[in-house]
Amino acid sequence: MVAPFTFQAHIPRTIFGSGTLAKVPEEVNRLGAKRVMIVTENTDRQIDLANKISASLGDLVAGVCLDAVMHTPEEVTLKALEQAKSLNADCYISLGGGSTVGLGKALTIRTGVPHITIPTTYAGSEATPILGETVNNLKTTRSDPKILPTTIIYDVDLTLSLPAQLTFTSGINAIAHCVEALYSPQINPIIEGVALSGISNMYKALLTLKDSPNDIDARSQALSGAWAAGVCLGHVGMAIHHKLCHTLGGSFGLPHAQVHTVVLPHAMAYNFNAAHAAMEKIRVAIGSDIDAPQAFWQLEKTLGTVISLKELGMKEEDLPKAADIASTAQYPNPAPLEREKLLLLLENAYAGRPPVIQSRM
Repeated sequence: MVAPFTFQAHIPRTIFGSGTLAKVPEEVNRLGAKRVMIVTENTDRQIDLANKISASLGDLVAGVCLDAVMHTPEEVTLKALEQAKSLNADCYISLGGGSTVGLGKALTIRTGVPHITIPTTYAGSEATPILGETVNNLKTTRSDPKILPTTIIYDVDLTLSLPAQLTFTSGINAIAHCVEALYSPQINPIIEGVALSGISNMYKALLTLKDSPNDIDARSQALSGAWAAGVCLGHVGMAIHHKLCHTLGGSFGLPHAQVHTVVLPHAMAYNFNAAHAAMEKIRVAIGSDIDAPQAFWQLEKTLGTVISLKELGMKEEDLPKAADIASTAQYPNPAPLEREKLLLLLENAYAGRPPVIQSRM
């Protein structure tokens, strides 16, 4: 029997393909914008792409903001907001990963200005009405339809130059959105199908990209998986995995995609028995003979990604504080939130140990 559900779609206008960067001027003209501010990160790769877009738009570009950083700190947003006001910007183009998309969203919700986003990683944030911001070292999220970008332009070609480790960690970050969607209280048949498709596509694509990073079909498969992940994240609530990652990122300054990569198998193990049906669907979707948490642990070992919080700079003495923060506010999660079990999860993740399904101990 299908469980009762309520569903309302909110998905941005989405342009997907190869060479779609050429459609940016068309989208800007469609919105009637005359003073575009490009938002990106201060890296050579992103600056080169920003220059390419600027050349295609000509006089429509009023300025470029290079301030995007991880976890969208409020002080960075306020600085960018002053720049946008000084330029009298009537459209934002965010170009990059989740950090850049986040800054574009933060500007949009404060100004109401249209936002075209061009993702260059697999974060999935571009497809959600969710904004995570950090204030005084505490990262919180909010959801509002006004946060949703106006248009997403996915260009598979832009991901061909994505470094291997960023490919893998941002891909696993995307998978995490799909995994937690499957045991969300808001799950419905549409999002379940999208989530399983996203998991399957991304899992298979990452294995191919390990040995063939320029495989255009695998890159396309991965980018479509990222879009699916974003759709999931934007329509149903997340659980312990995302709470832990926001805690570790916002309060302890750990890098976003890498934290998601380390924590995912452990969070899945924490919820394994309470969400067994979802875990079995995941196992089938990836064609694994072992349980889903172990399968993703093995995937990370195969890809050679980071597997411990210690590698990311987490201090062992801060683990109890992280467990306190993650267990303080109650939120929907298949398994009860118990501080000591959360601390054990974090200890395993810190040391880089395999995930432990705690009821088996």
